[in-house]
Amino acid sequence: MSTHTSPDRTTARPGTDELLRVTGLEKHFPITRGAFIRRTVGAVRAVDGVDLTVATGETLGLVGESGCGKSTTGRLISRLLRPTGGSIVFDGRDITDLSVRRMRPLRREIQMIFQDPYSSLNPRHTVGTIVGAPLRVQDIPTPHGVKRAVQELLELVGLSPEHYNRYPHEFSGGQRQRIGIARALALRPKLIVADEPVSALDVSIQAQVVNLLDDLQRELGLTYVFIAHDLSVVKHICDRVAVMYLGKVVEVAPRDALYATPLHPYTLALLSAVPVPDPDRRDRAQRERILLTGDVPSPVDPPSGCRFRTRCWKARERCERETPALRELAGGHLVACHFPVEDAERTPRGRIAAHLAAADVAPATTTPA
Repeated sequence: MSTHTSPDRTTARPGTDELLRVTGLEKHFPITRGAFIRRTVGAVRAVDGVDLTVATGETLGLVGESGCGKSTTGRLISRLLRPTGGSIVFDGRDITDLSVRRMRPLRREIQMIFQDPYSSLNPRHTVGTIVGAPLRVQDIPTPHGVKRAVQELLELVGLSPEHYNRYPHEFSGGQRQRIGIARALALRPKLIVADEPVSALDVSIQAQVVNLLDDLQRELGLTYVFIAHDLSVVKHICDRVAVMYLGKVVEVAPRDALYATPLHPYTLALLSAVPVPDPDRRDRAQRERILLTGDVPSPVDPPSGCRFRTRCWKARERCERETPALRELAGGHLVACHFPVEDAERTPRGRIAAHLAAADVAPATTTPA
C-alpha cells in the first residue's frame, strides 16, 4: 500500500457512543523474596489509577516514555492481564473480573496487535495457520472455508493470497506486522489495542502500516487504542491523546488541542523532543528543547503528591503534599496538574520565569536568557 498524506480526521469524527470506560485501573506486580518461603515485600505499581474513555469509531492514543505503564494498560484493557483494582466496562458490560472461560466469547470483539512482529508469530506455523487460528478456536462459520477467508484477509492487509502456505521467516518486518493485523481482524472485532505496532519497523515502512490501519478503520468501522512513544505517528492517526507518566494519566485532550496548547509540563517536554525535519526550523526547535533533570522515579516507591514533581520546573510545596486530580480545563481537555502550563511558559524565557517564581527568587536578580 502506498503512503499518503495525513488525513483530515475532522471530516469523519467518531461516534459519541461510549465503547470502553476504564475507571481507577490498577496493576501491581508483587515483589517477593525468600528461597524456600516466598514473602511479598513490595509491589511494582505499573498502572496506578487510570481513567479513560473511548468512543465507538475513535482512535485514542496512549503515549509516554518507556516504563510509564502504557503497554500494561493495553494488556489490561484486552484482559490479557487481570487488574489488581479498578473497573473495565466494554460495550456496557463489566469485564474486569471475568474468568478465561467467560472472556472467550468477548475475544471476538477485543483483539490486540503486538509490538514485535518477529516474536508474536509462531515460526513453526504457516501464515494460513496463524491467521486462521482465531476462526478455528472461536468456531466461526466460513461459507467458503477457512482457507478462502484467510486469503481474503491477506488481500485486505495488502498481502498476496499466495502467501497462505509460507512461513514467517520468509517475510520482512513490515509484512509480518501485516500478518499480525490480519490475525487481529479475523474475528471482525469492535476494538483493537495496537501496542506500538510500528516501533520495531523501518521508518520507510512505518507510514505504510499506519496508513493501512487508518484505511481499515474507515472501511470496517474499527475502534483503536493506539499505544506509541512516537508523537509524530500519534498525530497522524489519533483523534484524542492520553499522556501517561509513572502509571498515571496526566493529560487527555483532542489531538489538535494537545499539540497546540499542552497544559501539563510533562506533555510540553515530550512535544519539545519531537524531531523537526525542516532545516529552517531545526535550530529554533533545538533551542526550545526542554531537558528534564533527574531520572524517572521507581514505580516501586513513587513520589508523594504529583509524581512528576521531582523533574518539574513548576513544582511547589503543594505538588508534594497533594495528588492532582484529572480535571477538565477546556472543552474535552483534561489535565492532572496544580499549576498548568500558561501561554507565556511555552518559550524558554517564560519557563525560566516560572522556575524562579516556584523557587521564590525575584526575576529582577537574574540575567534574561
